[in-house]
Amino acid sequence: MKLKHRTLPFDLRSLEIFLAVCETGGMAAAASELGLTQPAVSQTISELEKRTGTDLFDRKCRPLALTLSGSLMRQRATALLSDAHQISPLLQDAKQGKVTFIRVGLVDSLNRALTIKLSEYLQSRAGKVAILSGLTAAHASELLTRKLDLFLGVDDLEETAGLERWEIGREPYVLLLPAGTRMVQTIDDLKRLAETKPFIRFSARSQTGVEIERHLRRLGIVAAQSFEYDSPYSVAAMVSAGQGFAISTALCVSESQLGSDGLVTCPLPGPIVSRKLSVVARFRELGQIPRDVADVTRIALGEHICALNI
Repeated sequence: MKLKHRTLPFDLRSLEIFLAVCETGGMAAAASELGLTQPAVSQTISELEKRTGTDLFDRKCRPLALTLSGSLMRQRATALLSDAHQISPLLQDAKQGKVTFIRVGLVDSLNRALTIKLSEYLQSRAGKVAILSGLTAAHASELLTRKLDLFLGVDDLEETAGLERWEIGREPYVLLLPAGTRMVQTIDDLKRLAETKPFIRFSARSQTGVEIERHLRRLGIVAAQSFEYDSPYSVAAMVSAGQGFAISTALCVSESQLGSDGLVTCPLPGPIVSRKLSVVARFRELGQIPRDVADVTRIALGEHICALNI
């Protein structure tokens, strides 16, 4: 089906002339301002009014006064011309690999590890940067609805088309225990622990929580319901307070800023299971930026993990 071609009732030049008349208060003054003849300005305004089907000026007033329609036209014309004047600088920035504004989602557990290095890199590639913390699921939704330009998180949306993905690291899940708790070495030990101590969960809203629950089901472990939280701090704090045990990661524990006080970490019994951390962006919309973000954060993540004493 062929789409109908719709002709706009104005062009940018006619809007420039219209705004000049608004600002100077008359056709003659606008003509002098623009280096045009008064008849040329008058003709442009008359044609603009004819095409829009409304009077833009009350010609009974001196200086010219805007009608209600003219006031609305002035508001919208100002915004349109402002956007139009930004196109050339934006194209020049894009030519240099820069964007005007970039919005990045960063999963909570990566804040301490990546915020500084990520911000330093993005500052060189964008005029304005917004780094928004939260859950991967929320960031994934905002990427798909264009409220974010890319995100760094646990879910790489592998089943969603039109995206590019760059892995930045993997980290194993570990057992998080209150200080003084007997070490857990086997799956049977873990089952007994789950039967005797509350299991402090990451919420089902988080991808980390979903992966941990899936792993427990594979091991045949049923942990009683107790507390669940979105934030790494809350999970670690409850374990540190002796309220139960948890399954977490080194980065999550680091994000909690609780250090080793009141906490013990040990390898998770059974098969090794880890979470994958990725950069996800819409396919080829940001040039090399997603790949460079992956490179920068991969290095920063490695340095941060090496420095952890967990």
